[in-house]
Amino acid sequence: MTAGRKIKAYVALTKPRIIELLLVATVPTMIFAEQGMPNFWLILNTLIGGSLAAGAAGAFNCYIDRNEDRLMKRTARRPLVTGEVGDREALIFAWVLSAVAVAWLTFGVSVLCGVLGVVAIALYAVFYSIILKRRTAQNIVWGGIAGCMPVLIGWAAVRGNIDWPALVLFMFIFLWTPPHYWPLSMKYAEDYSRAGVPMLGAVDTARSVGAQVVLYAWATVICSLLLVPVGGAGWVYALIALASGGWFLYHCHTLHSMAQSGKATLKQAMFVFHGSIAYITFVFVGVALDPFVGGPIL
Repeated sequence: MTAGRKIKAYVALTKPRIIELLLVATVPTMIFAEQGMPNFWLILNTLIGGSLAAGAAGAFNCYIDRNEDRLMKRTARRPLVTGEVGDREALIFAWVLSAVAVAWLTFGVSVLCGVLGVVAIALYAVFYSIILKRRTAQNIVWGGIAGCMPVLIGWAAVRGNIDWPALVLFMFIFLWTPPHYWPLSMKYAEDYSRAGVPMLGAVDTARSVGAQVVLYAWATVICSLLLVPVGGAGWVYALIALASGGWFLYHCHTLHSMAQSGKATLKQAMFVFHGSIAYITFVFVGVALDPFVGGPIL
């Protein structure tokens, strides 16, 4: 195996697409916390440390899930399945990346951010991957807490504490995670069943999944609007959150209606999955724009 291919395999262990999604939330949160543009080096160090922490969590997850991944078509090309990276190599890589991430956040940003980095890695690697994933169909709900940590890290990097607006954004991502991931689990239900992982889409009916997606989607949109009274967000943010939230709700309700009428739902489920990524991106664009346009509504 060439050095380039080996490096590419190690990068794949970090789950780069998840890192990209997490970074979408970090910088806007920092801008909102600063109510302007934070120091460039602070942003850079936070992004590097956060990316390393997310990558370490992803590598631990690949190691922990390696046996299940070998049974699923969706994960057939992961490095531990193809043999491009050995099990022991992956585990060492995850530990080294964790140490570098925590050190980077601690010395490059703040001690609080370093602690939050440790918590983020532990939540994904231990709380979700080891404790919850194989035990409950609600795994992604509570396991999704790990995905909420970037906003706390971003806020703490700027303010040095964790304030109410950061907790609103934390809850926004927490509530968004089920309607983001459950539609995907509908498509890969056979994969999860084969691997013995009780994702909701694999163990419950499309009607039930659709209903829960709608409930969580409503909770997500309502939570996003709390940034107006709690965080002092203005009209630009409110309009973006309302418009994108309404669009997201429409497609979640479409999925629910199709499931209730017994129609094929997989195409719409994947539309909701991809649409949820667009939705969260729009909301955090609003978060980033808010400090520069107008003033608070309340």
